[in-house]
Amino acid sequence: MEVSRIRALRGPNLWSRYTAIEAIVACTDTERTLAGMAGFEDRLRGLFPELGALKTLRHDETVSMAHALEAVALALQARAGCPVSFSRTTATLEAGIYQVVVEYTEEEVGRLAFEQAEALLKAADAGQPFDVQAALAALRDLDEDVRLGPSTGNIVDAAVAHGIPFRRLTKGSLVQFGWGSKQRRIQAAEVDSTSAIAEAIAQDKELTKVLLHAAGVPVPNGRTVTDVDDCWAAVQEIGGAVVIKPQDGNQGKGVAVNISTHDQVLAAYAAASEISSHVLVERFIPGHDYRLLVVGDQLVAAARREPPQVVGDGALTVRELIDVVNLDPRRGSGHSTSLTRIRLDDIALATLQTQGLDADSVPARGQRVVLRNNANLSTGGSATDVTDDVHPELAARAIAAARTIGLDIAGVDVVCDSVLRPLEEQGGGIVEVNAAPGLRMHIQPSFGKGRDVGEAVISSMFAPGDNGRIPVIAVSGTNGKTTTVRLSAHLLAQTGKRVAMTNTDGVYINGRRTDTGDCSGPRSARNVLFHPDVDAAVFETARGGLLREGLGFDVCDVAIVTNVGMGDHLGLNYISTLEDLAVLKSIIVRNVSTTGMAVLNAADPLVAHMADACPGQVTYFAIDPTLPVMVSHRAQGKRVIYVDGGDIVAAQGSSEVRLALADIPLTAGGRIGFQVENTLACVAGAWALGTDWNTIRAGLRSFVSDADTAPGRFNLFEYNGATLIADYGHNPDAILALTRAIETMPAKRRSVVISGAGDRRDQDIRQQTEILGDAFDEVILYQDACQRGRADGEVLALLHQGLAGARRTTAIEEIHGEFLAIDTALSHLRPGDLCLILIDQVEEALAHIANRIREANDGIAA
Repeated sequence: MEVSRIRALRGPNLWSRYTAIEAIVACTDTERTLAGMAGFEDRLRGLFPELGALKTLRHDETVSMAHALEAVALALQARAGCPVSFSRTTATLEAGIYQVVVEYTEEEVGRLAFEQAEALLKAADAGQPFDVQAALAALRDLDEDVRLGPSTGNIVDAAVAHGIPFRRLTKGSLVQFGWGSKQRRIQAAEVDSTSAIAEAIAQDKELTKVLLHAAGVPVPNGRTVTDVDDCWAAVQEIGGAVVIKPQDGNQGKGVAVNISTHDQVLAAYAAASEISSHVLVERFIPGHDYRLLVVGDQLVAAARREPPQVVGDGALTVRELIDVVNLDPRRGSGHSTSLTRIRLDDIALATLQTQGLDADSVPARGQRVVLRNNANLSTGGSATDVTDDVHPELAARAIAAARTIGLDIAGVDVVCDSVLRPLEEQGGGIVEVNAAPGLRMHIQPSFGKGRDVGEAVISSMFAPGDNGRIPVIAVSGTNGKTTTVRLSAHLLAQTGKRVAMTNTDGVYINGRRTDTGDCSGPRSARNVLFHPDVDAAVFETARGGLLREGLGFDVCDVAIVTNVGMGDHLGLNYISTLEDLAVLKSIIVRNVSTTGMAVLNAADPLVAHMADACPGQVTYFAIDPTLPVMVSHRAQGKRVIYVDGGDIVAAQGSSEVRLALADIPLTAGGRIGFQVENTLACVAGAWALGTDWNTIRAGLRSFVSDADTAPGRFNLFEYNGATLIADYGHNPDAILALTRAIETMPAKRRSVVISGAGDRRDQDIRQQTEILGDAFDEVILYQDACQRGRADGEVLALLHQGLAGARRTTAIEEIHGEFLAIDTALSHLRPGDLCLILIDQVEEALAHIANRIREANDGIAA
């Protein structure tokens, strides 16, 4: 078995809506059926007893080694605690070659699971040992390292429940919610609206106390000290027990509580000064340690925290008791578990000493031994939910503390006897206000009811009904995608929105190009959705990006499929038939939102049938309104768009809106059929987004398909009295549409300049010139600068073959070089002629043509 071309499908894809690892797996003849591999499955199950059933996908398919790889990779992740359930293995047309797809929740974990599954299968095949438990441990450790922590994860879960899209911006806890101009961001439990000043104040515990005291919030008295002698002096000034802690610490690090003796002060100061150069000494308030969580202007959760402790049994030492407690599966080394392992460090040893104990002491049965005086979960403490017990006045003090500091989310630490009474009644106080507080004590308290604090955070960031999304139109198909994207973006821009679009020419933000090259893939779409100045987006979703990574978004509001035709890289990446291609193009339709619209070409049966997969509504478009699917759809009261005489008609039931083709320059008054179809699709998309009809009319009138607005898309020029048309048509269906459009245009003599892309099938390259040979008097062939895997002259030979039976062409010329071919064609033109130039290097070729036109005009002027 050989595993190759491993890809991460990071968005909805050909196989499912899940993120997944896809691999190409080659099996030997023996490995194509496990039944022929004597004892293999028994050895495999001996190494991995937890492996479930090896199921076939169809009744006529046998279980191969590829199927086993699928099952093992999924089972390893599931046994490691990853929430995965989807997998699939599909045999390709090549004997022994399979596509294996396995869901992942964390990409690195999914890739590692694939590697381990392959190693396990090879071990079983060779009868060698394999440590499955070690593999599972590695997966768990990696998953814990890379997945979101409990605080951020809870907020993300709440966002998902509201239909709000999210994207991790780093491997840490920086997450974006929403798209474009509606985006918001969090870092752990800190939101983007929190100022850096508020965070700085919260980190400065002395300044926090000063501000809280000024606001009338009870706080313990104390001060900052500069060295150990000053620390001891402050303790004596305060009198009685004190708390010693770093002035800008967090997570309870370096905090010592209920300190009074000189030795305790020395040890506590040493621990605190390792964390910060400024150490705070303040009065110790007796009572329980409470954490109150404030989000916005509400108290959403409260917990009583207990310090890390063990209870003696009269037999085990303190050290051994700690080991026993740390066996609790809820205790881990980080924040991914509800509890943290207790550490036997210097602070713990000092705390033991105050109780007359050390690590090797054997406490009496029932004796409570405290290992730390602070109760932070990060140092091994525990939490009990008390949210429902908090007195309204105490809650108001916590909210006032958060407001005083300026925090949108605050963890307010309170020490008092009980939360059932106001602080002032019991001499309690607020000892800290924390930015980016940990949420796990509230989500998964050690005891009591867990609170959905993530829901509170999301509700404070997004108004009711706001899902943080901007309108998104996705466009796919064989031909017309780029023009449809450009016109759709233009129509959206007429509404005053700042519109972004991606296509094969680049990325455009509000009319300005921000990236160049082929940007029709998911990466460009994701980049657009990151941009804060985008109110709506239109994405060209080409075949290559769909296969490489899937979609760059989870759902779209409008999915437009123009057509499915020959020549769109058939034969590559196991997309061998038009039906295969249609399934691929339908990904955007399958991922329309439930309130969205699919805009489908009713004249193309493969496109029309995509309606069955659409979760939302469907608008059909076609020039001919009498097509059965159009008639049936309208009869059901659904939307259709078609041509009637000189008008585009948008109809739903008995209601109609008419748009004059004479007012739409793109269609040349309706003479260019394929541009009429593109316009129908764009109008349907704008209609689906609720665009006003007068706005649509104005947008159609103002859109001109020239080299600036739609480069390489039926760009018209005049050269010495002849008509030039430059287009990027590069497959048989596009060539056929172009020739039909050109046949409506008068010309004395017609010529065409063409090359062929080497990554097309032989028959597709030949078919292009077969079409052109019946429509043009002269054909000039040129060879692209890049042959895309073809030998020198191979593409030209295929183009010549297509012209072998030409009914109209009488002159064929072969040129090496695109620009030289253009110049040759121009030199042959006479007034009244027409020349179609099928360009390859779009921008460079258009610039070259513009220069030649400029030179010709200058010559006339001279």
